[in-house]
Amino acid sequence: MSSARIAFFDFDGTITDRDSLLEFIKYSKGSGRYWLGFAWSSPWIIAWKAGLISNQQAKERVLRHFFRRLPVPDFKTLCLDFAQRRLPGMIRPKAVGEIRKLQQEGFSVVIVSASPGDWIEPWATAAGAGLIASRLGTMEVTSRRKSAAPTAAVLTGRISGKNCHGEEKVRRIRAEYRLEDYEAIYAYGDSRADLPMLALGTRTFYKPFR
Repeated sequence: MSSARIAFFDFDGTITDRDSLLEFIKYSKGSGRYWLGFAWSSPWIIAWKAGLISNQQAKERVLRHFFRRLPVPDFKTLCLDFAQRRLPGMIRPKAVGEIRKLQQEGFSVVIVSASPGDWIEPWATAAGAGLIASRLGTMEVTSRRKSAAPTAAVLTGRISGKNCHGEEKVRRIRAEYRLEDYEAIYAYGDSRADLPMLALGTRTFYKPFR
């Protein structure tokens, strides 16, 4: 075993003080369409809470309602705007302090999030952290507008692969890192869905920045 050290951080609720996906929807669609959309999606959210459908199925219903067929360049622009304008006000100062302290001690820091990584990545890059996150699926469509490009990439509203949630966080971590090579593994989370990731740690921190 080497002297390498690594720390895995959940993002929503751990590094941030609220859910970034919900805030991104509100930012991109406005409060009125946000509340109407969740009223429309409520049967699937209730079904997920009751254990009748998976977290991924419920999440994709919400994503399809708000973002299906949104051109990818428009989505990328929204994500960057959100990362620059809204996300900084959601970050917990204590979490930033912990990340910086760990990096000074020689830890690699990796953010592991069930939210799409598109708006997390600019912040993670600036913080010097790696990122493992959910990704949204895209598809090529033929435009019927003469002024538009013949084909364009749009969001499907589905997640590409599996939602990076619960046990999937562990699978994705193990796919990218050989944990046996690390003498110290720190893990930070704030919900039951983070417990499988926390179980990887030689030291674990649950709701540490509240």
